[in-house]
Amino acid sequence: MSSAPARQDPPTDPHSPGVDDEASAFTDLGLRAELLGALSALGYEEPTPIQREAIPPLLAGRDLLGQAATGTGKTAAFALPLLQRMPDGRTGGEPVALVLVPTRELAVQVSEAFHRYGKDLGARVLPIYGGQPIGRQLRALDLGVDVVVATPGRALDHIARGTLRLGGLATVVLDEADEMLDMGFAEDIEAILEHAPQQRQTVLFSATMPSRIDGMARQHLTDPVRIQIGREQPVAGETPRVRQSAYIVARAHKPAALGRVLDVESPTAAIVFCRSREEVDRLTETMNGRGYRAEALHGGMSQEQRDRVMGRLRAGTADLLVATDVAARGLDVEQLTHVVNYDVPSAPESYVHRIGRVGRAGREGVAITLAEPREHRMLKTIERVTGQRIAIDKIPTVADLRTRRLELTQAALRESLLEDDLEPFRVIVESLSDEFDMMEVALAAVKLAHEAASPGSDDDEEEIPQVAVRPQREGRPGQEGRGGERRPGRPRSGGTTQVFIGLGRRAGVRPQDLVGAITGETRVSGRDIGSIEIADRFSLVEVPAAVVDEVIAGLRNSTIKGRKTTVRRDRDRP
Repeated sequence: MSSAPARQDPPTDPHSPGVDDEASAFTDLGLRAELLGALSALGYEEPTPIQREAIPPLLAGRDLLGQAATGTGKTAAFALPLLQRMPDGRTGGEPVALVLVPTRELAVQVSEAFHRYGKDLGARVLPIYGGQPIGRQLRALDLGVDVVVATPGRALDHIARGTLRLGGLATVVLDEADEMLDMGFAEDIEAILEHAPQQRQTVLFSATMPSRIDGMARQHLTDPVRIQIGREQPVAGETPRVRQSAYIVARAHKPAALGRVLDVESPTAAIVFCRSREEVDRLTETMNGRGYRAEALHGGMSQEQRDRVMGRLRAGTADLLVATDVAARGLDVEQLTHVVNYDVPSAPESYVHRIGRVGRAGREGVAITLAEPREHRMLKTIERVTGQRIAIDKIPTVADLRTRRLELTQAALRESLLEDDLEPFRVIVESLSDEFDMMEVALAAVKLAHEAASPGSDDDEEEIPQVAVRPQREGRPGQEGRGGERRPGRPRSGGTTQVFIGLGRRAGVRPQDLVGAITGETRVSGRDIGSIEIADRFSLVEVPAAVVDEVIAGLRNSTIKGRKTTVRRDRDRP
């Protein structure tokens, strides 16, 4: 495969550098003049690897199974052949092509791409998805369309109503098939394909190829051409386009750590991924309180709300998007510079999907992960699967933040000196120079500029505790008794208190799980933890009385063995 930078699909970034000498020009692919004219107007000069490999067999009517990530140009790879094969002069009638996608946002983006490529062909393309007024969709379908781009649920709804008839389909495309299966659309897809003609062209694209995707391909594709396009690997000795790093931080300090990291990184625009809608809403409110222009995006929002959020992000009136995985699937924001995993993704594939939203089309990007101490092992798994190193960095200190803010002030002043018309301010400087030294005048001006650019005092910032990453064996401060029920502690002074935890042996809890949870969420070290007793349904942990409140608060805000549980002082026992 070519090592040229993969170009993302339009409409976000139609410009692309050339590929290697073996690459064909679009004119060599046999595309009709109307399509070539549209591509030229968009600034496309040469096809990406997936376009070069997929377009010829699709033009020939072959089925195709393609493994390709977002940002490799796959929308054009299937859209151009569909438009090429569309009969001329169609008026009314059933669609000749159906494209199924996992999300509303992707339906809109793919539809826009079809419109841009097919504008000179008069192609009638209709996106249909939930949250959009169904009356508009019904009218368009009644008048007749050429291509329908749909989410599975809404497509099946129209099929049941009799308003989407698939008898005239020549091609079905399943785009981001793995995402659709992950979102629970398997049965919907099967039901839709049952209504499509047996004699059709079927195209399936997926970023990953788990066994269930392979099974779907064997069932619905006939002698498919198989294409696998990976993301461009950096040339040896070159820096990857996505700089990946992680910070180990206790959960209680994550919001402050996120703010500190973003303050130092100064992203143009960033997406922060969270696990749940509730966490998205909480974190959005927190970041707005820190002065960020943050917007939430999750499945509990209406389509109108989601469109409004994306409009603000693309217009630059918001610079931070806090989102769930499902809500952000299919999003492509050109000005995005940073992706942040607020938690370590549970699967390496999710990590790859998330960070794939930056570093496209030759642009540099940054991927940051905030990991709790117990999630460090998952980071290592991600490194092993992706073959890429994730650097473990220290959380920026208050001194780091001050230095960064001064650097930004210096950069802003340098830009003003090079580009701004400063003549109107000369009279002020000259009048002050009669009374003060010029260096003092400059220092005062820099101070005012710095304070204007960095409102608030750095003195209000608190240091965020650094968490050392320790080998797992160091997290086991004692030995389990027979059956894993007790762990003897050493005598201690200063008084201790037992903490009741509502999970025990039946939940698979071990002493090291409890020690890891406490040391990961608090300042307490393993040496400070006393005896641990694990019963069937609960556990008792002895901790210094001076830190018991911190331990209880930390455990209530975290999970043990993936579960939330009751945590309190053990008042009922001596």
